[in-house]
Amino acid sequence: MRGIVKRFGDLVANDGVDFTLASGTIHALLGENGAGKTTLMRILYGLALPDAGEILVDGRRVEIRSPSDAIAAGIGMVTQHFSLVAPMTVAENVALGDEGGFRLDRRGARAKVVKASERVGIAVRPDARVATLSVGEQQRVEIVKALSRDCRVLILDEPTAVLVPQQVEALFNALRRLRDQGLAVVFISHKLREVTAISDEVTVLRRGRVEGTVTTRTTDERELGRMMVGRPMTGVARDDERVPGEVVLRVERLSVADGSALPAVRDISLEVRSGEILGVAGVSGNGQTELVEVLSGMRVPSAGTVVVGNVDVTGQPPARVTAAGVGRIPEDRHASVVRDLSVAYNLVLEDLDAYRRGPVLDEGRIRRTAHDLIDRFDIRAGPADLVGTLSGGNVQKVLLARVLARRPKLLVVAQPTQGLDVGATEYVRGQLLAQRGAGAAVLLVSEELEELLALADRLAVMYEGTIVGEFDRAEVDVDRLGLLMAGIRAGG
Repeated sequence: MRGIVKRFGDLVANDGVDFTLASGTIHALLGENGAGKTTLMRILYGLALPDAGEILVDGRRVEIRSPSDAIAAGIGMVTQHFSLVAPMTVAENVALGDEGGFRLDRRGARAKVVKASERVGIAVRPDARVATLSVGEQQRVEIVKALSRDCRVLILDEPTAVLVPQQVEALFNALRRLRDQGLAVVFISHKLREVTAISDEVTVLRRGRVEGTVTTRTTDERELGRMMVGRPMTGVARDDERVPGEVVLRVERLSVADGSALPAVRDISLEVRSGEILGVAGVSGNGQTELVEVLSGMRVPSAGTVVVGNVDVTGQPPARVTAAGVGRIPEDRHASVVRDLSVAYNLVLEDLDAYRRGPVLDEGRIRRTAHDLIDRFDIRAGPADLVGTLSGGNVQKVLLARVLARRPKLLVVAQPTQGLDVGATEYVRGQLLAQRGAGAAVLLVSEELEELLALADRLAVMYEGTIVGEFDRAEVDVDRLGLLMAGIRAGG
């Protein structure tokens, strides 16, 4: 790809990008969110058209104006959101889009699945219905679908986002096998550890431009992080000598009904102590969201109790839960701010009564508080800026500032770095460890296993609404953790 330019209004997503991919290599495309990685690969696969630049395959210029053009050029792509038809079989999905009139060649499609499965070295059942497959299995089907069309370039966009550790390792083994057969793989990611584990080369994009291309074996995570954010990465430090204090959160036999036959949360008991982070691991949709909603007063449990300090907050509304000393960093950060209000008003939104002078709000005091919090939490905005104009990282800082300014005794945090760039992720994780160091109890729900292993003192694994395993930090077995996340307990 030479001189690729792509604009969206005033935003330049790709600004004269050059990208070279060689056969028999796994080439990582690394960068912060909004750096232009996915846009560049959507152009290569024909899902977006460049405003300038050219694409060459085997030294010859090609016009790629649609996915069919890309497939004809030997390029396949597996996007973050799979494009499979759930009621159909694997073979039928592979056959979709093939030329051949109105008849579906099921026998030929089955043969393609078998051949591609053997090539990638993973078992895929041709006659299985997609609706019955796990997320990891569906991803394999997407890869098999691309390989069945004789692709020589395979693009994978954030492929590990929905996988447990065993599935990640299986994917990496498959990619290495394909590389050894001469396939060229583009691995789009923002996870430094995975990039260094799987890639041969890394191209780093920053603000739509190529920051540099390096050979993986000659660099390290810290240098790649510096290239991504334009400054040295310091990492987050934790004090492992700290001894947790008294119990701050006690949950006993908690259940949450959600209208289905199986409760979203079933008979959960747990404790979190002062100066401790309890991490909750699990694949999305196993009751973590409902647990957080109950703990923060957004949902009423069907059974069980929730006690914060010495206060029973079971079924209490959010205002009373907050008054008991609970701070909430929600999963959907944008739903917790008012986009059309200023940064200043969003910072005091949950405590407006404290800023009243009779019937009117004390605008000067609100502005002074905003200036103080903007400085303390490094929010890259002014008090009068609308929150809707801020980046995801700065919106998260607004939420952190609003919650932490109250010095909560319990912090309930869900997916705090989801969708954030490396710099913002480092900042948020540092703030959580600072709260732990200041004596707060932290319950952290995250789908990022790397995040949980870096921050948590203890880990609990949720599967189908129950806690199926608990680990102390020093005793974590990642393989065992992955099996529990997939619902596989001891003895199968």
